[in-house]
Amino acid sequence: MIENFQHEKVNVNAYQNPKNGMYFCGDSYYVNATDNYFICVVADGLGSGEYAHDASQAVISAAKAREKEDVTEIMKACNEAMKNKRGAAVSVFKVNYDKQEVVYSCVGNIRFFLYPPSEKLIYPLPVKGYLSGKPQNMKTHRFPFSSKMKFFVYSDGLNIPSVRKYIKDIPSATSLLEIAEIFTTDGMDDVTIISGEIL
Repeated sequence: MIENFQHEKVNVNAYQNPKNGMYFCGDSYYVNATDNYFICVVADGLGSGEYAHDASQAVISAAKAREKEDVTEIMKACNEAMKNKRGAAVSVFKVNYDKQEVVYSCVGNIRFFLYPPSEKLIYPLPVKGYLSGKPQNMKTHRFPFSSKMKFFVYSDGLNIPSVRKYIKDIPSATSLLEIAEIFTTDGMDDVTIISGEIL
């Protein structure tokens, strides 16, 4: 199923499916847009099922509570939320319209692609591991913002060989469903795919 999120400054499509038709999905995501910023958070709880879901939801709750802050502080809050939880891979990116920048941080196997219309595809490498509540080495990347930027974020339930081939059609809900049908692992893992265009 595709969920659509629209704001005058952003258009987002999101696809999510739990492992093997389970009730609980171990992945969680959050998107929000205001006149000042756009934020997207994806959390992949370790393993699957209820405890993975609890971990990823704790990340989202922490991110929501701190979403007005810088990405570094949001990631610290997400890490703190993993104390006594299973742990989670976490990706956060935020567009700050006043500063005209995109800020991104990730720990774990969530992939992020940013495609400015006049530049090459941007693919910052995440830090290996996962958030566990323990002190963590987290890198923050900053990129200049330009209108009509496209983005593509997905958890490890998607195994796509070349994002570049599909990036032009990424905001389309139809193309997102096609990508999910072709490149997901037949229900063998939780999957979350978020794509969109920053207007």
